[in-house]
Amino acid sequence: MFVGTGSDVGKSVINAGFCRIFKQDGYSPAPFKAQNMSLNSYPTTDGLEIGRAQAVQAEACGIDPRVEMNPVLLKPTDYMNSQVVLNGKPWANKSAKEYFNGTDREFLFSESMKAFSRLEEKFNPIVCEGAGSISEINLWEKDITNMRVAVSKNAATYIIADIDKGGVFGSIYGTMQLLPENERKQISGIIINKFRGDISLFEDGKTKLEELCGVPVVAVIPHFRDIYIDDEDSVVMDKKQFKSIEGKTNIAVVLLRHMSNFTDFNLLEKIPEVNLYYAANPEDVEQADIVIIPGSKNTISDLLYLQKKGMAKAIKKVHEQGKAVYGICGGFQMMGQRVRDPELIEGDIELIPGLGILPLDTIITAEKTTGQCQFEILNSGIKGEGYEIHMGETSSKNESPFATINNNKKDGYFLNPKTWGTYIHGIFDNKEVVNSILKESGQNVITRIDFKKFKEEQYNKLAQLIRENTDMEFVYKSMES
Repeated sequence: MFVGTGSDVGKSVINAGFCRIFKQDGYSPAPFKAQNMSLNSYPTTDGLEIGRAQAVQAEACGIDPRVEMNPVLLKPTDYMNSQVVLNGKPWANKSAKEYFNGTDREFLFSESMKAFSRLEEKFNPIVCEGAGSISEINLWEKDITNMRVAVSKNAATYIIADIDKGGVFGSIYGTMQLLPENERKQISGIIINKFRGDISLFEDGKTKLEELCGVPVVAVIPHFRDIYIDDEDSVVMDKKQFKSIEGKTNIAVVLLRHMSNFTDFNLLEKIPEVNLYYAANPEDVEQADIVIIPGSKNTISDLLYLQKKGMAKAIKKVHEQGKAVYGICGGFQMMGQRVRDPELIEGDIELIPGLGILPLDTIITAEKTTGQCQFEILNSGIKGEGYEIHMGETSSKNESPFATINNNKKDGYFLNPKTWGTYIHGIFDNKEVVNSILKESGQNVITRIDFKKFKEEQYNKLAQLIRENTDMEFVYKSMES
């Protein structure tokens, strides 16, 4: 099990790297995170929803994602409230106070451990991930995902700390000292992550840490920029590009407050001739060659936000100028004439005008559509893979579907090659789709990146980096005991 001194220390990526190592060494690993909070989610093959990070880790294991890998998923709908997804399906909408103080923690932990047991029947080892910091003493009684899991399953547990943030000695030692004795005994070792420079210069620091904490530093992982693994959540958004660049094809993703599944744009970020950036104001939108409105966990709130900031007006302006505007999921809903929420699922607004770019209406519904899909864009011959995760039904008097899903279901709306919307997440992971939108916008850019092959190469590179900087013999011995 990998736990952390805080959020964004690299737990998810380290976990994925070890998943690939165990697979390479002939084992049958599977990831597990009892409770995750993320707007990046992914459907299993049977249409159940889990955190994207566990889907990535499953990919590193070479297996399909399963709901047991993330039995509790919290999807924030605003700063104080979240949709609670239990065993892959929406279970409740709760405020943070209601969730932590009013929810039966024993029930949730029991459900998580049942999921763990089902995984354990088919896979070995189970590679667990904690959440945030394990030293949040005010939350210990509510814990269902950190050291309670480690103790319950007698997991060989490693604390990960991000040395690039500074204060690594205090964060590790303080974390260890705050743990109750039974949990402290569960810690097998320490992993220092994101080290810059000459690792040999840290030998003295490593020795001092081991003396202070009483467990070995089993790995010092170098900071890297040449290995690409899907980001865990929006905590990494501050590392993204936010401005257009002259001389490149500028693709602006409209920055929403409740943006979901920003992994939709990973392939676009990898094309050297393309500058994908996040547009935070009207001027950023107007400077783009292509504008994409992404998914949202709260379509009405984000649409209202775009209208108040003048972003809606800017999007309509670039559309009228003949620039390309595309919408995915919630972004597709926003492109229509109106969005209605008669059951007040997303808040207290029943009706809000849309951007008016596409002739369609959306009704927000309590039922969630989730599933992986094969698609074919109509009248183009372009085929690919993606997935659906959305609440709402969209209709139009003028039927003009963008694509068919799984050979029969109609999806989205096609106005023209520069203006369409779809419910298909992951559509821009398909190079043929990417090449088509670049061509339609007059950009002389063609990508030949095979994204699936590219990701496989990245998992192997990550595994090699971790192997080279980790005492793997110690890790395997700790798992045996």
